[in-house]
Amino acid sequence: MFLVWWHCGYPASDAACAKGWASMKGKFGLEPEQILAADPKQLAMALKAGGMVPELRAMRLKEIAERVQKEFDGDLYGALKRMPLPEARAALKKFPNIADPGADRILLFAGISPIAAVPSNCPHVLVRIQLGQERKNYGRTYTEAQEIIAAEVPAKLDARSRAYLLLKTHGQKICKSTNPKCKDCPVAPKCAFFNGKMRGRPAPKWGGPPGPQLTGSNC
Repeated sequence: MFLVWWHCGYPASDAACAKGWASMKGKFGLEPEQILAADPKQLAMALKAGGMVPELRAMRLKEIAERVQKEFDGDLYGALKRMPLPEARAALKKFPNIADPGADRILLFAGISPIAAVPSNCPHVLVRIQLGQERKNYGRTYTEAQEIIAAEVPAKLDARSRAYLLLKTHGQKICKSTNPKCKDCPVAPKCAFFNGKMRGRPAPKWGGPPGPQLTGSNC
């Protein structure tokens, strides 16, 4: 269902997707056969509740529903559970707008695998805390965040789901990709980024020296 949820809002956010999801569920339903049976224009009208480009999102949902029906006999969940993990991950990444973070999130929260999933907009959080600075390359940062979770969080669905949600909340409210609120961060004293361990790169210009002396809001 995450494949449908993700296309219910744009720009994608929990609030936008929830609005589009509720609108579509009330008018058409969410099963593949229901999406395929829906008139494209009416489907787009329902998706307007979730934000921009509803026509494009309607087209993508039709594509997703058709693939689920044709390639997985209408049961994507069952098919994924029977696949080896790398194969399941690759299958999910063939769907529109699903890259590594989306595939890993689906596998984790669908209960298919306790994979070390990382919120797509927050891979920098753990890397900053433990290693001092995220990579310039997003893919490398994401991989490093996964490695940290895999090393320190038990490979259990509940533990890794909780880690995912904690990272998401911390990244959205405190350790933002830009203008992080280090002065409000409960782990700042133990954070390599806060303490100026920047992997040889210059510390950000936050109006003061790095480390515990920090008085501004950025880190």
